[in-house]
Amino acid sequence: MPAVSSRGRGRRTIAEINMVPFIDVMLVLLIIFMVTAPMITPSMVNLPSVGKAAKQPDKVIQIVIQKDERLKLIRDGKTDNTNLSSVAASVKNTIGSDDNTAVVISADRAVKYETVVKVMDSLQRAGVARVGLSVQLAP
Repeated sequence: MPAVSSRGRGRRTIAEINMVPFIDVMLVLLIIFMVTAPMITPSMVNLPSVGKAAKQPDKVIQIVIQKDERLKLIRDGKTDNTNLSSVAASVKNTIGSDDNTAVVISADRAVKYETVVKVMDSLQRAGVARVGLSVQLAP
């Protein structure tokens, strides 16, 4: 109930905010957070680490995606032009039954990421086990 001042003839109410309940609530919340904070375990994300492969690849086949999204297949020093629909078959024919052949995809910076993913997807659907991306290290 607001305080009443009795100066002069009429009674006037003084509007003041009682801060005690607000401080009590804030102290209770502070105690709750201080008690529960140590109980929360930080979430750990297991990120893949870069390391050496168990065995170095016997051959490396390189697929180059150019700015205009044309594909080049480089194998044994020979370069062949190919397209998205036939790249998986070409790589699979080159690899044969050799499981230790790596396929490296090199794409121009201006190429859409969707194109790179489509090439990776077609290779994985064809059964190519070792597919990687080529990157350029920043100076």
